[in-house]
Amino acid sequence: MTAPWPTMLWSQFEAAIYMLDHAIADCPDDLWHASLWGEHSDRPDLSQFWYVSFHTLFWLDLYLSGSVEGFAPPPPFTLNELDPAGVLPERPYTKAELQTYLAYCRRKCQTTLESLTDEAANRRCTFPWMSINSFGELLINTMRHVQEHGAQLRLFLGQQRGIEAGWRAYTAS
Repeated sequence: MTAPWPTMLWSQFEAAIYMLDHAIADCPDDLWHASLWGEHSDRPDLSQFWYVSFHTLFWLDLYLSGSVEGFAPPPPFTLNELDPAGVLPERPYTKAELQTYLAYCRRKCQTTLESLTDEAANRRCTFPWMSINSFGELLINTMRHVQEHGAQLRLFLGQQRGIEAGWRAYTAS
C-alpha cells in the first residue's frame, strides 16, 4: 500500500489496542464478571467486563482476516460468537487468556498492516451479515469498534473504582 498509510493505520490501531489492553489489565478481579450496564441491559450476561473484552478481540481477529472463510480463532476460543442467537462461550474467559488473545491480535494487526497492498486494501469484503466496500474501510471500522469498547471498559472502571485511563494518541514507530 502507498506509504505512509500502513504506518499511520498501525499507529492508530496500536493506540486503540493499547487502551483496550490496559483496561483489561486494570480490571480488578471483583469486576471481571460485573455487567457494564447492570440491570439496564436486557442481556446483562453480554455486558460483563470479560465478555465485552472477548467480543472486541474476537471481532478484531475476524475482521483482520477479511473473511469468515478459513477463519478460526486460537484455542480456547471458538466460533460461537458468530451465532446470531447470542450464544455465550461455554465458560467465562480469564484475564490471562484474553491478554494472550490480545497479544495475538496485536501481532496479527501489525503483520496485516505491514503487508497491506493497494489491491488488498481495495478488495470488497462480504460477510453473511454485511458487505463493505473495501478491506481498508473494514479496517477503519474495526479500529472504531476497538475504540468504542475500550472506552466503555475504561468508563466502567472509572465509575466503579476511579481508575483513570492513560490516553494514548498514537504509537511511535
